[in-house]
Amino acid sequence: MAKTPAQRIKKHGANAVVPQHHLPPVVNPSTARTPEKAQGNSNLIVIAGVVASLFLFWYLHLLTLTQMTQLSQEMAMPDSLVGGFDAGYISRLQEVMDSDALGQLSYVHKTAGTLFPLIFGFTWLLLIGTNVARKALRWALWALPMLFVVVRLGGNVAIDAMMASSGPDAGQVALASGLTVAGWFLLVLSLLAGAAAVFLNRRERKER
Repeated sequence: MAKTPAQRIKKHGANAVVPQHHLPPVVNPSTARTPEKAQGNSNLIVIAGVVASLFLFWYLHLLTLTQMTQLSQEMAMPDSLVGGFDAGYISRLQEVMDSDALGQLSYVHKTAGTLFPLIFGFTWLLLIGTNVARKALRWALWALPMLFVVVRLGGNVAIDAMMASSGPDAGQVALASGLTVAGWFLLVLSLLAGAAAVFLNRRERKER
């Protein structure tokens, strides 16, 4: 029977040979999370978000809203008018769109019209957050996509309320038109903010 280490020491004294036991490491090196790996995971999410945002923009503005002109005698939907619109335009649009067409426009706002700003906003927040280290600058750039989401969703509600009214109310038209113009403006600024964040990150890496 094999002797225990204590029995070996008792019998042989200082000359006792005590076998050494080494426990296997409990840490799985494959689970180590380095900054480079975290950055890579964030980049994958950003890329997926950019692709989804591009698809939703194409689906909403270049496909669905364009096809809806078939229901309005080729008159563009309010969302597509980058420069805004007036009460006269809305009055003519209401005359050529029946209740089914108005219901379809409202449905578009509740589906793709909601998904696009939300996914775009989330993607741009992550894009800026992973590329800009300075807190003050990061929050300044974050403000643009966050404002875009709020303004764009508010514009959807304002347009639906305006189109559902019996006549084009001047206040409703001004609000919906202002939100539409602001939404397009903030979309462009958000794109520029994302490009600036990537540019600043690359420049900082080159300076290191």
